[in-house]
Formats: sequence, structure tokens, C-alpha cells
Amino acid sequence: MKQILICEDEDAIREFIKINLERSGYFVVDVGSGEDALKTFEEGEHNFDIIILDVMLPGIDGFEVLKQIRAKNKNLGIIMLTAKTQEMDKVRGLMTGADDYISKPFSPSELTARVDAIYRRVTMTETKPTENNIIRSGPFKFNTKTRTLLKNDKTIELTHVEFQLMQIFLEKPNVSIEKIWILRKIWGEEYFGDSKIVDVNVRRLRMKIEEDPSKPGYIQTIWGYGYKWDLDTH
Repeated sequence: MKQILICEDEDAIREFIKINLERSGYFVVDVGSGEDALKTFEEGEHNFDIIILDVMLPGIDGFEVLKQIRAKNKNLGIIMLTAKTQEMDKVRGLMTGADDYISKPFSPSELTARVDAIYRRVTMTETKPTENNIIRSGPFKFNTKTRTLLKNDKTIELTHVEFQLMQIFLEKPNVSIEKIWILRKIWGEEYFGDSKIVDVNVRRLRMKIEEDPSKPGYIQTIWGYGYKWDLDTH
């Protein structure tokens, strides 16, 4: 069963989210504070696929909840709820490990589309065993079956989005890839949000794989267009 944990302190918004996701076939557990979200998650009674997490919460805020949960689970889908004017909150949430964000107010169709997109990524079936499961590129060894990345034989932990970004780059070496194409490939054709989500997730991936993220040697920016995986400089 598709299971979601909602953490939102405003009763009306929490009920709105719960009703619409239950109508779409999700099993929903809802809580009103960060403390209750962590407790519910850590109890392990439910095998959650996704957590919808408000930024502004009484007590422990959404960022701290996100940080603690992401440290324990790299594969869980996490969507942050932010006010429309909280641009820095969106970036901070993505850099901390969120997969997506939704700005309030939002429509039922937007909510469902965003949650469905995350759920598809989280429950992505493993690649069937073939001799081509492993992609090698410079110091990197990327296994599409076990969904692991090694750099110089050291494991780099990736979220679902980072895994998909890495796979796109490694499968298209030295090819300029349009940012909008990446957005549609990972977040889907019906994505409602800003294409800046690609830039923030690329920045997060660079922090994990580059020697100096401020001077990236692998993921090159193609200004006004997108990105390119480049080994020629190494």
C-alpha cells in the first residue's frame, strides 16, 4: 500500500491534503508537529514511501525534521511545504535533502501530480540483471541495479533525485543536456514547479562528487542551456 506521512500544524491544510491523497489511493498518517513526525517515523509501525513536511512548525521546524529523517533514510521521498514568498526556504530544503517542494496555496491536482511523481521515483523497479548494469567513468563506478555510486572505491550516498541525475550524466558523457529536458525526465511532463529545482539538485550532487564544488570538474554548466558530464579536464 502507498503510505504517506503528513506533518502540518494547520488543521485545515492537513485535512485538505489527507482527504485528497486518500481519494487518490494513498494510506495517510497525519501529525501536527515535528516531534510527532520523528516519533511516528522512528516507531517503524508504517513503511512510509513519502513524507510531506511543512517548513514552519511549532517546536522542531521542518528543516530539522528533514535533516534527521534524511540522515536515517536516503530513499524516502520528502516534499516540503513552503509559503510562496519563501524562496530561500525552498533552496534550503532541497539542499538539505528534500526531493521537491510545494508552495502554498496549491490545488488538489498539483498536490496529487507532485506526490505521484515522487512515488514513481521512490518505487522505481530495479534494473533487470545484465552485463551493462555498471557504468564506469573516471574514478566513478555506478551500478544501476544496486543503485550505488563509488568514487575511488568509496561509497557516495545518493537520494533518488541525485541517483537519476547521475545516471543521466553518465549515460550521456560529453553531451550538452538541456535543463528543461532534465526537468521533464526526472520530475515528469506535468511538473508545476520552477526549473530552478534542477540547478539546486545539481549543486547538491556536486557537493558530493566534486573535489571543489565551486570549481566543478565533472558536471559542467552550459550557460543558458543546461549541463554536461565532462571527463576531458581530468
